[in-house]
Amino acid sequence: MADREALRLPGLGNLLLTGVRPLIAIGLAFLVGAVMILAAGANPLEAYAALLSGALVGVASISNTAVRMAPLLLGGLGIGLGFKAGVLNVGIEGQIYAGGAAAAAIGLIPLPVPAWIHVTLAVLAGFLGGALWGFIPAYLRAYRNVNEIVTTLMMNYVGIYFVSFLVHTGPMAEKDAFYPMSPPLMPSSHLPILIKGTSLHTGIVMALVLAIVAHFVLQYTPFGFRTRMVGANPDAARYAGLNVGRQIFLVMLVSAGFGGLAGAGEVLGLKLRLFDFFASGVGYDSIAVALMAAGNPLGIILSAVFFGGLKAGANRMQIVVGIETHMASVIQALAVLFVIAIGFTGQARARRKKEKQEPTIQRGGAYD
Repeated sequence: MADREALRLPGLGNLLLTGVRPLIAIGLAFLVGAVMILAAGANPLEAYAALLSGALVGVASISNTAVRMAPLLLGGLGIGLGFKAGVLNVGIEGQIYAGGAAAAAIGLIPLPVPAWIHVTLAVLAGFLGGALWGFIPAYLRAYRNVNEIVTTLMMNYVGIYFVSFLVHTGPMAEKDAFYPMSPPLMPSSHLPILIKGTSLHTGIVMALVLAIVAHFVLQYTPFGFRTRMVGANPDAARYAGLNVGRQIFLVMLVSAGFGGLAGAGEVLGLKLRLFDFFASGVGYDSIAVALMAAGNPLGIILSAVFFGGLKAGANRMQIVVGIETHMASVIQALAVLFVIAIGFTGQARARRKKEKQEPTIQRGGAYD
């Protein structure tokens, strides 16, 4: 009987560490959130019904969720790609601003080209702007072994306040505006609207396609194999002849480029101008999105739906039951904390099991 239980535990642990772990974490987060809502004097069932209604019931609600989901998905993909290579790019926030500024710079120019070329150039500029913002941290991490968390975090502030300069007194500032922002972008640079009467633009399609592409690249291409090899064991990868520094450099550039695409989507599809603080906190929320899915591109899609739905439904919840929209952020934070806690629990259990087996092995075998 004991042997059977021992055989079952690793399987359960593997489930907890993969697909089931986020679901358990989300369930626990909603359970704790329900206690907090009850303590605030509201009915948790009514609150969650309103949250669900505001996120997924009706065309307007679904469109709102998708619009909020798109930058989180792109940012989460960037961070998840870094996870696979063993690096943590926390600079998505700054890369979003850099990509948005680059896309806006192209969008403000009245180019004598068809609209599809203009918007394509603006999107590519967003990717390159983000990648450029990640160049210095990528170089320092890959070739000087400087901690990427510190450098990417510092670059966030530079990116945010660089955009502030551009729209306050810089070359992209609109004179006599009621708020720091650029002039309107050329209509030919706008991302097309998918559903008339909503803000849902083709940025969500771009994000979903890139998530699927990222999955196949990581699983079935030499680039993906090298990335996973570096993330699993950089010393072994180096011993096998892989240029670890170059691979980390390339991964960090692509990761930053995804952040730039998130900024381009916000500017070209939603804001239609470059605003001061136009995407405050999106980059940091993207870290949580990637953590929830353990860096898996397909899992990041579901994680982004969860986070986007919480943000979209929070206003409805406040209107119906009077619970502040900050409760959605609390549930997000709790879900991430529970994912991490469950992961640590599974790892600790595996470590204890390994330690129990080691004395048996040292005596000469499992059947001594």
